Order: sequence, then C-alpha cells, then structure tokens
Amino acid sequence: MYSKRMAGVTLVELIIAIVIISAALAGLVAAFTQANRASVDPLLTQQMVAIGESMLEEAMLKPFTDNENSEATRADYTDIWDFNSYPANSPVTDVAGNAIAGLERYTVTVRVTAAALDQVPAIDAARISVTVRNGNESIVLHGWRTRP
Repeated sequence: MYSKRMAGVTLVELIIAIVIISAALAGLVAAFTQANRASVDPLLTQQMVAIGESMLEEAMLKPFTDNENSEATRADYTDIWDFNSYPANSPVTDVAGNAIAGLERYTVTVRVTAAALDQVPAIDAARISVTVRNGNESIVLHGWRTRP
C-alpha cells in the first residue's frame, strides 16, 4: 500500500502559531515601552543636577561679606547673602532674568543660612542650599562657604 503524506501545516496549526507569536510580541513591546519610560528619568535628574550645580556655583563665587542691603535683581547680587532674596520656586533664568528655553518645567529655590562647620563657628560659615523642582520631583544641593 502506498500512503501519500502531505508536507506542511494545517490552517488550525497556522492560526495557533500566529496567536502564540502575537502574544510574545505584545509582551516584548510592553517591556520595551516600560524601559523607554524609565530611561527618561535619569535625563531629567541630570538636568536638575546641572541646574542646581550652576546656581550653587554662581552663589559660591560671590564674596562671603555680609552687606545688609539686599539687591533687587540677581545680576546685582554682591555677596552670598543676597541669594536669600531670590524668590522661592522661581523659573530657571539667566543672570539677567531671561527665561532659558527648554527649562520651563523646572523651578529653583536658593537659601543661605549661617551654620557652624566642624571647627568654624556659625558666624564665619554659611550653608548654601539650592532646591530644583520638576513636578513632584526635587533635588537639593548644598555648598559651604567660610569667611576668608
């Protein structure tokens, strides 16, 4: 007897294979989407750190002296203590007060306080705190200045 056997797959087998492959691809797409969302967070954090470091450096480059007068604009700040008049949760701007394109979602707060530092008394040391916010996220950077 001769039995002729056909090579190939039936329609039912093909449909089952397509369903299994589709489910696997859906899982892969979901994993890639989650990974893509998570990869944005480090970029936002890096931007917040860069903004904070810039403001902290600007404040730390000012003299320690305590002039009792507080300047009206950031361009006129003459010492570190003037940064206490910097408005809380201000938008990110350059020294002249112009908004910086692309950084509209971030806000900055700068505070300077007299604080003792190890062997240095509080009258001769200042702690500069810069807080950068983006929505519900925030990062705080601290720097120290002492009287020369």
